[in-house]
Amino acid sequence: MIENQSEFILKRIASLLLYESVFNNEVGEAFLKILETLDKGDRDPNAIGVDIRQGQKCYTRDCLQAYGNWFKVLAAQNRSWQDYLIKQILENDNPFSQQVQKTAISDLPPSLIAATKYDLQVLEIIYNWDIQHLSKWVKEVANLPVAPVTWYCETCSKTFLHQTKNWANAIEDLACYYRQNGTGIFAIYDALRWEQGELRGIVRADRVDLEEIVGYESQKNALIKNTECLLGGYPALHVLLYGSRGSGKSSLVKGLLQKYSDRGLRLIEVDKLHLNDLPKIVEQLPELPQKFIIFVDDLSFEEDDDSFKALKVVLEGSLTARGKNVVVYATSNRRHLIKEFFEDRPHPKDGDEIHAWDTVQEKLSFSDRFGLTLTFEPANQEKYLKIVTHLATRAKIKIDSSLLEFGAKQWATRHNGRSGRSARQFIDFLIGELGSPKINSES
Repeated sequence: MIENQSEFILKRIASLLLYESVFNNEVGEAFLKILETLDKGDRDPNAIGVDIRQGQKCYTRDCLQAYGNWFKVLAAQNRSWQDYLIKQILENDNPFSQQVQKTAISDLPPSLIAATKYDLQVLEIIYNWDIQHLSKWVKEVANLPVAPVTWYCETCSKTFLHQTKNWANAIEDLACYYRQNGTGIFAIYDALRWEQGELRGIVRADRVDLEEIVGYESQKNALIKNTECLLGGYPALHVLLYGSRGSGKSSLVKGLLQKYSDRGLRLIEVDKLHLNDLPKIVEQLPELPQKFIIFVDDLSFEEDDDSFKALKVVLEGSLTARGKNVVVYATSNRRHLIKEFFEDRPHPKDGDEIHAWDTVQEKLSFSDRFGLTLTFEPANQEKYLKIVTHLATRAKIKIDSSLLEFGAKQWATRHNGRSGRSARQFIDFLIGELGSPKINSES
């Protein structure tokens, strides 16, 4: 009985045509391991041991270990088996989920639709299968007095698959989900980083609340408006945010992700050392449904650095048109991104470049290739104290305003001067000193 049911589920999983990778992960592989271990029970009881009794002991131990491992990996995910299965389906990268993002479902090959419906029917059977059977089987195999604990967790959030009785009929809803949220790494992560020639998801992205950034309202509003154009499918501009250190330029870009990730915004961080890879990155994005900000922090170039030419190609375009879903947001402390020296300026003499001023102008005008430039001037005392007061209010710090301002001024004098960063550091210091509950910036 045990082996028949486990073999039934294993055969269904093996028959998947498009969604087999749903089980190519730690939880899925642990699930398959239990079924495979249980399935070999009667067919080869002496497979491991010297005799039947020894083989049965090994078989029992394998079942217990397989079940324990599956329980542990599910507990680490802190979600039910059913929720985990649906999550894998919604994030799965396969020919259907890829093609339906850019092609109407009615225009897809009929065989692809049929294969998708078949897989959904199989996965629905597995979804509805009572996993308590596993615990009961292990109890029977190991002759335990009570069955091992069955992992259970409340459903985190209801999706259309949770609420659909026939998953094959939900293929239109599934197609809409893929178009809106994407698949694979772009469905799993909203913040990514280009490393070692590939995009990698950032597990714990720095979440910044835009409401915490004050003192630069006009710059913030301009950046939000440009980002909403991007999200709405309208032409959006590349943006250069330049100005004094600690003024919140990087935080402002990160805050956009917190605000708009549920509308399909994705942030790709590219280190300036990897700017030569920008064309390669951009080529991967135009056909995807999400909107992408390529984020380059602390941008500047040395005199002999040619990587700015790769950025120039992305900013100005090449023979390959830039996708409407991609913009570059860069921060810098320099208005002119490429360092220029007095010796760069032409002094006519033998051996000099004839059109040397053209080279100089190319360097000086590079920042002009950003369609929108936002300037962050140094914070004066009034702006600095405004930022401190705002952050103290959000952190629910109860302190006399005169003492707060006095402490803030001292902090700026003794530490990093007046800036949004100094204000944030001063408030964090006060939180620790006063034991005030810090507001959750991710809420």
